Amino acid sequence: MLKNIFWNKDEMRVRAGWRFLAQFILSMALLNGFMFFLQQFVLMRYGQMPTSMAEDPIGLTALIVFDEIVAVGLFTLSIWICGRFLDKRRFADFGLHLNRRWWGDLFFGLLLGGFLMSLIFFVEMAAGWVTVTGYFTASHLPGENFLLGALPKIAMFLGIGFREELLARGYQLTNLAEGLANTRLGKRGGLILATILSSMLFGLLHAANPNSTLVSTLLVMVGGLMLATGYILTGELALSIGLHITWNFFQNVVFGFPVSGMSAYPAYIVALEQNGPDLMTGGAFGPEAGLLGFGAMLLGMLMITLWVRWRDGQIKLQSKISTTKLQPDQAN
Repeated sequence: MLKNIFWNKDEMRVRAGWRFLAQFILSMALLNGFMFFLQQFVLMRYGQMPTSMAEDPIGLTALIVFDEIVAVGLFTLSIWICGRFLDKRRFADFGLHLNRRWWGDLFFGLLLGGFLMSLIFFVEMAAGWVTVTGYFTASHLPGENFLLGALPKIAMFLGIGFREELLARGYQLTNLAEGLANTRLGKRGGLILATILSSMLFGLLHAANPNSTLVSTLLVMVGGLMLATGYILTGELALSIGLHITWNFFQNVVFGFPVSGMSAYPAYIVALEQNGPDLMTGGAFGPEAGLLGFGAMLLGMLMITLWVRWRDGQIKLQSKISTTKLQPDQAN
């Protein structure tokens, strides 16, 4: 009886909730282990943890880029391991079937993220809530070397866009939907509830960010729904990854807004000062915590839906996300 709590005898694999938990523990163990060794390396090189990029701009930039590359690799490894041995699922089935349509969705997502954040910027400028203070600045580096300052941020946003979507939508949402599909909700209802639950978790994981508030946490949950829309309507992560990357990139590197409360490495194409009402702009947390950001998220969901309708001629939830699809050599 106790075994049934952990083991699905019909599918001959660990139940969805435990797979979800195991992946989270494994990814945290891998990342924390890597961060420990990276910190030891930094201490050996500098004698103490650097407090400013100006201490060694090239060396620290290289470390940040390396850190992000390894973080992406470790996240991907944790999901591959859990997918192969716990989910008994092909890695591509987490939304990574890299065909022509996948790349088309990625391109649309990249365009959409840039468009939505540009819209927020121009609305704030028209309202007089932002003042441009400079262009191509990197105030934390000697000589304001913008290209050197932007490089680690580009690596970060590329990495975050991929690994957060692979984790939150590709693995977590998929496992939740698959587990809930076996309840009275069925595949469609399970997918809807899984989308809501995974988006709530996405918001909660940002609740500890600097300058976070209850409002910012709730609106990041809405952002999770926006990012999930592309996944549940296409069954692939391409659109979500592209949107996530350029939403963050345009938000911070292009327009100088904080990203979910964080504004490290201030290298901006457009440096600005914000003086509008926090309720509208999101204040120190960034547009995700303001009504303008909320409006952009709703518009993003609408445009994703219209894109899928134009491309496929119909709009439907991809119930295949909730469908158990074991590897041929693993199925019973």
